Amino acid sequence: MKKLISFLILSLTLPFFTYSQEPINLVVIGAHPDDCDIDAGGTAILFAREGHNVLFVSLTNGDAGHHEKGGGALAKIRRAEAQEAGKRFEVEYIVLDNHDGELMPTLENRLDVIRLIRKWKADVVIGPRPNDYHPDHRNTAILLQDAAFMVTVPNVASDVPALRKNPVFLYSEDRFQKPYPFQPDIVVDISDVFDQKIYALAAHESQMFEWLPWLSGRLDKVPQTEEGRLKWLAEWRRPHVNEQTKTSLEKWYGTEKASKVKIAEAFEICEYGRRPSEEEIRKLFPMLGK
Repeated sequence: MKKLISFLILSLTLPFFTYSQEPINLVVIGAHPDDCDIDAGGTAILFAREGHNVLFVSLTNGDAGHHEKGGGALAKIRRAEAQEAGKRFEVEYIVLDNHDGELMPTLENRLDVIRLIRKWKADVVIGPRPNDYHPDHRNTAILLQDAAFMVTVPNVASDVPALRKNPVFLYSEDRFQKPYPFQPDIVVDISDVFDQKIYALAAHESQMFEWLPWLSGRLDKVPQTEEGRLKWLAEWRRPHVNEQTKTSLEKWYGTEKASKVKIAEAFEICEYGRRPSEEEIRKLFPMLGK
């Protein structure tokens, strides 16, 4: 009887121990619909799968990102694509109504970013570095940097309660070298969810199979079938592991597992947000080492 009672107590308390951790709130902010998806889509899937909350935000409506379509008609297409991608990623997706190519780091936009981060009660915020070819990407980074401290200041955007704890702000990976190259402080193995990431990216049809291939001179290479497109997109958008990311993978996953990782997403800790310890990073990124 005592053994039965002990078993019942364990059965009743196990769910509590398993799910008692508060969900982690992740906010990924990009300049355009599809930026968040490309930079952190695999990581977002892993967070969502573990029951955490993920928000994608595009600061512009993408109404300039095409060689044939444009304006309000294109913005409508891209908003619909973002919503479909959000379903495939299993995240919430918000698209703001700033014009593509015209985003500026204004006070109004900064306050919008502050409010979004506060409303989501963000623990982690991911966005681009300010070193980039596209003015919208650079200005998105400036807006995030300007918001990083202000999310904790009650008298700024006082209509939304300030956060009592500053989020960890992270930069997504890029290839730019000046004034300094990207540093992969945190690297997440996305091998197991890469196919889902590609399927979600494919929801942005106007970008993945029209505009971006046209820009890069490969529009004639885009397959016509869905299966062919997914395979082609996976080859094009596969984030390769380099020596720097490999070293960081070994830190977070151990040498043996890191040696088997072929697909990963990397992030750099922004100095303007909270500076987390290694222990805190492992709590905020529970998939590390798995």
